Formats: sequence, structure tokens, C-alpha cells
Amino acid sequence: MTTQIALVTGASSGIGEATANRLARAGFQVYGTQRRAAQDSKRTFQMLSLDVTSDESVEAAVKEVLRASGRIDLLVNNAGFGVAPAGAEESSLDQARAIFETNFFGLVRMTRSVVPHMRGQGSGRIINIGSVLGFLPMPYGALYAATKHAVEGYSESLDHELRTMGIRVSIIEPAYTKTQFEANLLEPDAKLDAYREIRVAEFPVLRAGGFQHDVGHDTRLVAGGRAYRLRLLRRFASEGMVDAGVRKSMRLDALPSVRLVAPALAKQ
Repeated sequence: MTTQIALVTGASSGIGEATANRLARAGFQVYGTQRRAAQDSKRTFQMLSLDVTSDESVEAAVKEVLRASGRIDLLVNNAGFGVAPAGAEESSLDQARAIFETNFFGLVRMTRSVVPHMRGQGSGRIINIGSVLGFLPMPYGALYAATKHAVEGYSESLDHELRTMGIRVSIIEPAYTKTQFEANLLEPDAKLDAYREIRVAEFPVLRAGGFQHDVGHDTRLVAGGRAYRLRLLRRFASEGMVDAGVRKSMRLDALPSVRLVAPALAKQ
């Protein structure tokens, strides 16, 4: 049988690295990517330089894989980052655009670059790394959750479009996974005093994994027992029960209250 070719973005650490290693052990020829690729003799796969926010970088990396191996059978879109726990208004529009540029539009760039070749060969699989936050709300993680909700809708629609062409699309939705992801979170760039007490009381819980991430075909694949339970909760429980469960698990009702009036109005 012809060796299957896999391309995995964000493969320098965490889920991406573990995925690339597992695929290599399964017999795939694997190309991993990171922004500044450095070859490591201990790796089981080849590393390429790729910035998913750049059209030119994406095209160059895909061309390199095709030049070397002639085809791409599997694309794993894993590259992404998050913002440290914060109120949604504590990130500027520039920061909001930046996280969407990587987590969503980066995934779209990779997909648009690879799909024409998969169509040409009549087969392929695309796996997008999502999160349970793609189907559950995440207080103090609104921007990251929004990118993962976008990945959900895009992936499910894309799977319907490509299925008759021999290409399938899946979403992996992990719950909290112990990796270096948290260590690389960006700090919100517009911190507000209104969230100071909540930052002290709640955010350490979130950083420690107090709220957690599914695998399909079924399109969706739930990764881990907690993610499976959250999926069932979201699917079968009432909206009120889900809302109450989120607030209880994150102890939101025990947090210091946030003033709901503008400072100028508070004096009236």
C-alpha cells in the first residue's frame, strides 16, 4: 500500500506533537509545522516552517509537501492560541482579530490550500481540533469560545460539501488537556478595574483547568469522559439546566459582584 501523507499544524508541542507522533507510529509519513521550524533528531516526523496567518507561508509549506511526497491524505488543523481568562471587553478589537486570524482563518487558509489536491486525488481526510467550548459557553473565555464555535459550523458544513468527492471532515473536541497551551496564553490587552476582584478569585481556577474540551464519524469525535458527559448535557438537558451547571461548576454566583452601571450613572 502507498504510504499515507499527513500534514499537522502546530506540531511543536501539546496535542499537535502527540498527534504527529501517533500518526508516525501508525505508518504515516508526517510533516509537522511550527512558525520557526527547527529539526530535532529525536522527532519521528519532519518539521516545516509555517505561519497559518500568512497566505504565502501556507502555500509554500503545502507545495513543499507535495513536491516531496506527491500527495496529502490527511490534514490536521491544530495550530491555535488563547487569551488568559478575562472579561470579553478586556480584549481590544485588534486582539480579537488576532485570535480569529490564527484559530479560524488560519484553519480556513490551510483547508483552501489542501482541498484542491484532495479533490484531484479523489480522497482525503481533514481533522480540525476544536474544543468543548465550541458547543458550551465559557465565561471569561468568550473570544476563544467564539473561534471554536466558528470552527464547528465551518467543519460541519464543509463535511457535507466534500463528502461526495471522497473527502471527510471531522472535529475533535477535547476537554481540558494538560499541555503547554496555558503557559502560552496571551494576557488581555485592555484590562479593566471592574474585573480586578474576579481576576483574583476566579481566574486561577480557570488556569488550573476548572472548566474543560469531542472526537466523530459522526463528524464530531468526543475526546475523553468529561467531554462526552458535557456533550450529553448540552444535547439533552434544558437550556436552564446547562446554564445552571456552568455557573455552578465555575462558582460564578459566589464571585464578587460586578457593578452593572456605568461609573457616570452610579453617582446619580
